Amino acid sequence: MTPDDDSTRYQVVVNHEEQYSIWPADRALPIGWQADGFSGTKTECLAHIEAVWTDMRPLSLRRHMEENGGRS
Repeated sequence: MTPDDDSTRYQVVVNHEEQYSIWPADRALPIGWQADGFSGTKTECLAHIEAVWTDMRPLSLRRHMEENGGRS
């Protein structure tokens, strides 16, 4: 089965560290995750994540690096 054969509707979810994932739209969200407002096929959701998640570092690391002038 290819991703295009998957008829499941997904939603894009994001956690407190601004990390993205997909989750079946008909299931309750896992604890610690919230919907980002985009839903569609698996392929569409993954394309959306690729477009919006441009810095894959966790939010806490980005903040730490900003506070330390880019040094970790």
